[in-house]
Amino acid sequence: MRFHVIHAHPVETSFNRSLFHIACEALEAAGHEVDALNLYEENFDAVMSREERLNYHNVPDNITDRLRPYVDRLLAAEGIVFVHPVWNFGYPAILKGYFDRVFMPGVSFEMSEGTENGRLLPKLTKIKRAAFVTTYGGTRWRSMIMGDPPRLLAGRWAWVTFRKAPRPKYLALYDMNNNSEERLKAFQEKVRRELSAF
Repeated sequence: MRFHVIHAHPVETSFNRSLFHIACEALEAAGHEVDALNLYEENFDAVMSREERLNYHNVPDNITDRLRPYVDRLLAAEGIVFVHPVWNFGYPAILKGYFDRVFMPGVSFEMSEGTENGRLLPKLTKIKRAAFVTTYGGTRWRSMIMGDPPRLLAGRWAWVTFRKAPRPKYLALYDMNNNSEERLKAFQEKVRRELSAF
């Protein structure tokens, strides 16, 4: 399978970056083709412009020359993995901007015609597997009190978006700044093990 692995952390020496490399290595070792995208190294612009918003529903003209390479890579994927930290109980801005700008009408969904409620129809039907690999500064308990939005979105938004795939795998390390070296290594091995069998 062709996996698109998307990473969102600015520091090359971070623990999260190590998870990105492990995810790519594990998938490749399992015989998959990997298309790795590091949003920070690509200098991905997370800000949707006024022009993009005005043209958002104008399929196919909503796909600008700047976005076309990202759209093409997404549409070629048969599996997708997001590797990112959770900051302030949400996605890093660069990843949220990626979702806003790339997962657009005509790419990840289309509006059904002739229905009263304007039902959305998923389009990323090639994607058969999805996973999120993430790290939290907060504890699981504190995240639960806030509703743990990233976990909730992975379980609901991603399941609807990647309709042909099973519910996404969610691999999360909570309270990472207070974890021992042994627990950090154990999580790295868990990611390697889970994605090797993905």
